Amino acid sequence: MNARRLLFSIPVLALAAMLIPFSAHAASAPAITAFDDAFAKVNDYTVTVRAHEIKGASVQDRTYHYWFKKPNLAKTLIVAGDGNGSGGVWNGGDKVSGHQGGMLSWIHLKVDLHDGRATSLRGYTIPEGLLQNEVDKYRQIKGDLSQRNGPEIDGVATDEIDLTPADPAAYGGVTKMTIYLNKQTHFPVRQVRYAGDKIVADETFLDLKTNVGLADSEFPF
Repeated sequence: MNARRLLFSIPVLALAAMLIPFSAHAASAPAITAFDDAFAKVNDYTVTVRAHEIKGASVQDRTYHYWFKKPNLAKTLIVAGDGNGSGGVWNGGDKVSGHQGGMLSWIHLKVDLHDGRATSLRGYTIPEGLLQNEVDKYRQIKGDLSQRNGPEIDGVATDEIDLTPADPAAYGGVTKMTIYLNKQTHFPVRQVRYAGDKIVADETFLDLKTNVGLADSEFPF
């Protein structure tokens, strides 16, 4: 079972697109504040995550579907790729209730949150994959934080947040991480993590639907 933040108005046009540095602990980027405001209005959401991860010589490609309901109910199902059909439920604790795909899908087990059967190739857990937790990393991890106008992604204008962790070893060797937030909704549309100049994790967030009316009963643990 494998589951898974002003842009200053500078009166100098030549500087308008420059990176703006922040202390990762003293302040947060404006786009992250905008996300916080947007997320405060959300009670639940569903989202599809297309993930590509590399660890050593191993590569993992998966598509997940996520369900989340405040304050701490989460469910995920691998709908394509390695582990197709496997899924898990998390209810805020240190355990995951999950199942494998295929003929063994009826067998549900409760395992530790960081158990290899409940994480992705690079060890990312179900709660780590939640949108609010992906964004929160850029506020919590020590390092150099900056914001600038990001590229257009699938027709969507973005804010780009870049973080260079002060201690890459504490984060699986990740030396840089970048998240792109939709300028209108302020929710993530893509995240890329690097080890040196090599991409080791690339996630695209698709088909986000908020306040869909999920019930507690949809997260059986």
